[in-house]
Amino acid sequence: MQQAKFITLEGIEGVGKSSNLIFLLQLLKEKNIPFCQTREPGGTPLGEQLRALLLAPTEQGMGSNTELLLMFAARAEHLHALIQPELKKGNWVVSDRFTDASYAYQGGGRGISKQRILALEAWLQEGFQPDLTLLLDAPPEVGLARVSQRGASDRFEQEQVSFFQRVREAYLERAEREPERFRLINADQPLFAVQAEIKAALMPFLSRAV
Repeated sequence: MQQAKFITLEGIEGVGKSSNLIFLLQLLKEKNIPFCQTREPGGTPLGEQLRALLLAPTEQGMGSNTELLLMFAARAEHLHALIQPELKKGNWVVSDRFTDASYAYQGGGRGISKQRILALEAWLQEGFQPDLTLLLDAPPEVGLARVSQRGASDRFEQEQVSFFQRVREAYLERAEREPERFRLINADQPLFAVQAEIKAALMPFLSRAV
């Protein structure tokens, strides 16, 4: 068996990460690949508590630096308690968001300098990166229209379209700079077409895993 892989899904709100994550996990099951499903912020008991703080609509006054540091605190625990142990066991790890989200949301969205985020990433991860990042991309107007049908919005979902446009641009910039890791998925199309792109991106990894 090939070494276990760390796969992440990224994208703005409403691009279909949740539904496509289920599809991705089904592909792993079909190949009898052991895996662990997780998310950021969250993934651990401490991380889920921090997630509740970060997403609470009542925390609209939270400072940008506070938000960034809480994200990385949750990530530190995530790596220590779940991601790295699972990979060592030989289990693939599939995460809904990882550090790219900090560059997109806290960097692009909030305007925090990339250098500050890079310093935290270098200190915490020491070069550790996902093996594959699937970036589900769609215009903010499309994503937010989908989000509006869910009901109550969290702290991030209540941001303006301009915020998500900056987030999207930051994501696309990272995908352009790291084409060997990123696979750009057009999420503004029917679900079967989105999933066909995801399967095509994942198949080279699956074929080497058996």
